[in-house]
Amino acid sequence: MPSIQDLFRLQGRVFLVVGGARNLGWDMAVALAEAGADGAITSRDSGTAQASAKQLAESTSRNVIGMGMDATDETQVRQGVEEMIRRFGRIDVLINCVGGIAMKAAANLEDRPLDAWETLHRTNVTAPFLVCKYIVPVMRKQKSGSIINIASIAGLVGRDRSVYLGGMPPQTLDYAAAKGAVIGFTRDLAAYVGQDGIRANAISPGGFERGQPREFIEAYSRKCILGRMGRDGIDIKGAAVFLASDASAYVTGHNLVVDGGFTVWQ
Repeated sequence: MPSIQDLFRLQGRVFLVVGGARNLGWDMAVALAEAGADGAITSRDSGTAQASAKQLAESTSRNVIGMGMDATDETQVRQGVEEMIRRFGRIDVLINCVGGIAMKAAANLEDRPLDAWETLHRTNVTAPFLVCKYIVPVMRKQKSGSIINIASIAGLVGRDRSVYLGGMPPQTLDYAAAKGAVIGFTRDLAAYVGQDGIRANAISPGGFERGQPREFIEAYSRKCILGRMGRDGIDIKGAAVFLASDASAYVTGHNLVVDGGFTVWQ
């Protein structure tokens, strides 16, 4: 019987973290490499991806490459997956961590431009669809694989706008809609690929402290059972390794909420 240490080890596995050059994507790529996996991280900017991959490879002594890839561009996604197969021969773990909010446009519903809605959905929903479209056939041939799509608590609960203080821009409704779509996509993806030995799960993070106005951080933290926002470099890493590894071999179609209790204490 494997030990608990064996179940969490990722030696011999290959990962692709789409959007892995910064923030939560970077933290999860670091976690997978620290657990023993090799692989690739992507960014729209090739130089950024390569610089981050070099840093990760040096700090973990793993084989990590950086690839420039716009995950909303089908040709670039297909070429990126082909490059992964040329370099590593397989893909065992996929983390889709592209997304964000188009904050240059008005946030309120009445003034939100249609192109902002469409751009946000293309980034947050279309991109994971495209990457999965080309990764699933690879994993199907292997008869194994773990897909992790990064959603958000925005897809689970409505947001109290009163916490947006100190000039912090509020969440947009299209972001909530998009992240809800990611959760739904992941659940049915799990049903679609389960017979092929592939698991699909989502992670829904809450807010992470990252230089926001102090008033916002304090107001948000009061909404959390743990009394604080998430910590970069710490709080997302365990969830990623759990879902990537054999420790979660009987977990699929699940949305793992990492939010300090924000969504259950209202």
